[in-house]
Amino acid sequence: MTERSVEQINAKIRQGKAVVWTVAELKARVDELGVAQIAKTVDVITTGTFEPMEASGAMINLGHTDPPIKIRQCWVDGVPAYAGFGAVDLYLGASQSADGSDSDDPKDRGGGHVIADLIAGKSLSLRAIGQGTDCYPRTNLDTQIHRDSLNQFYLFNPRNLYQNFIVGVNGGDRMLNTYLGPLQPRLGNAVYSHPGALSPLMNDPELQVIGIGSRIFLGGGVGYVAWEGTQHFPLQKRLPNQTPIGPAATVALIGDAKTMLPQWVRGCYFRGYGPSLMLGVGVPIPVLNEAVVDCCAVQDTAVVAPVMDFSIPRRVRPTFGLVSYSQLKSGRITIEGRPVRTAPLASLYLGQQVAETLKQQIQAGQFELTAAIAPLPCDRSFLPHNPWNSAGELSR
Repeated sequence: MTERSVEQINAKIRQGKAVVWTVAELKARVDELGVAQIAKTVDVITTGTFEPMEASGAMINLGHTDPPIKIRQCWVDGVPAYAGFGAVDLYLGASQSADGSDSDDPKDRGGGHVIADLIAGKSLSLRAIGQGTDCYPRTNLDTQIHRDSLNQFYLFNPRNLYQNFIVGVNGGDRMLNTYLGPLQPRLGNAVYSHPGALSPLMNDPELQVIGIGSRIFLGGGVGYVAWEGTQHFPLQKRLPNQTPIGPAATVALIGDAKTMLPQWVRGCYFRGYGPSLMLGVGVPIPVLNEAVVDCCAVQDTAVVAPVMDFSIPRRVRPTFGLVSYSQLKSGRITIEGRPVRTAPLASLYLGQQVAETLKQQIQAGQFELTAAIAPLPCDRSFLPHNPWNSAGELSR
């Protein structure tokens, strides 16, 4: 049985001898070569995705002005940033909408666009209101900021890389604008946001390799898995191959935005819903043993997602059952005996380009792997929130 360590793999990377395949290449050849032969041959398997990740944002430190200011309200290019940290620390959420009073055209612009523009090297306006204290007497600031003028500018994303997700449809009589985009009435279309068997966490279903401290490709730069993501739900029901049947594990990611590239970080906007951020994320999977290859060999025919009806505005929506990602990627699924067109929200092409780019970086000795310093928890339940009023009664 093949057994190797991350350090042994890194030694081969430094020597220029590491064998690296994208996960798509592996899936295409596993039937031909078999798991055991691939495990002996391949050192690293690269995965990637390029999809909207609205639970993302950027930490920014401006540096102190003279006289100093303790920022309590702030707008970057018309988009509000959270200032409840230190004096000049800000957090800009990717899904924060522009404030009409501070933006010439706030309609289709938000935090994701601001983050992408800063990464692209653009100068943007910043307006701030200070508290006014003895040590921070300044109360107003109007200035320009640039990626290179900031002390720190890094992405800290509390929830990325869903291990699986849902398929959205609309069984009602009117168009619905959702975080999956427009859902046409009377089952006019079906939208899926997940790349299926190509997705990073789907190829490590029991989180045996990817963990806290894993080095990743984030927006064209280097990032890390920082923690479990919000809504991390590894106890989701699973198929016998251990892949989940719906939203499951997630990760929190962190990385230096100053090293990221515009092609992998793009602001986007969902009509009737709001702004978001399209982000390219690649995760290298070290081939430590045959079990790693066996997990990565899973095909779209063996991975499923639930079809949910968004016309019912409740936390728990009706489902039309499970469909495989091979069915979704074929362009049509069948719901209650009728064909329904499907479309991906993620870019399957660019996701594979992320995996290919990461492969090339590893082969060139520009990217080494890290072993996780702690595992991601596998015992988290998903807790809904049921609001209670001031009288201690369940409100609806």
